[in-house]
Amino acid sequence: MSMESLKELLPDFAKDVWLNLSTMANDDTLGEQTKYGLLLACAIATRNPFVLTAVDHEAAAHLSPQAREAARSAASIMAMNNVYYRFVHLATNKAYAKMPAKLRMNVIANPGVPKTDFELWSLGVSAINGCGMCIDAHEKVLIEAGVTEDQIQTAVRFAAIIQSAAVALEAADLPVAAE
Repeated sequence: MSMESLKELLPDFAKDVWLNLSTMANDDTLGEQTKYGLLLACAIATRNPFVLTAVDHEAAAHLSPQAREAARSAASIMAMNNVYYRFVHLATNKAYAKMPAKLRMNVIANPGVPKTDFELWSLGVSAINGCGMCIDAHEKVLIEAGVTEDQIQTAVRFAAIIQSAAVALEAADLPVAAE
């Protein structure tokens, strides 16, 4: 399944999602590896098999096996970190913020791709998963590394578009109530 096939699956009520997917394909704000790694990590984060299959098929033509592995790593490590750090951030008891996380995160130090790519991918997944603490941490690292606010905003916009495609497909499967 390709991105074009994914767009064909979208219901009529999701025309804006279709348009956004089309626009995203031609956006060159991010380099090819950065863009397709981001899309793959975000597709994994949606947990939608149609979105994941379509994006993975598209990404395979643009990413090395090592970059695909790094995108999978970004989605996986952020699945863990986003839950933990969202808890730390939201918990009324601030003692948790002073405790060591005791979570293995070695891939963040050595992701196998440029650090800025991995950080953008992690930011996109963190936006999907709603972890403000992780969003702030990744954005800070990216700004310090010279990534522009436009590139950061594009990464989060792409994450939003991928998530919206997953939601639209899930909504299309809902039964219609008799009036």
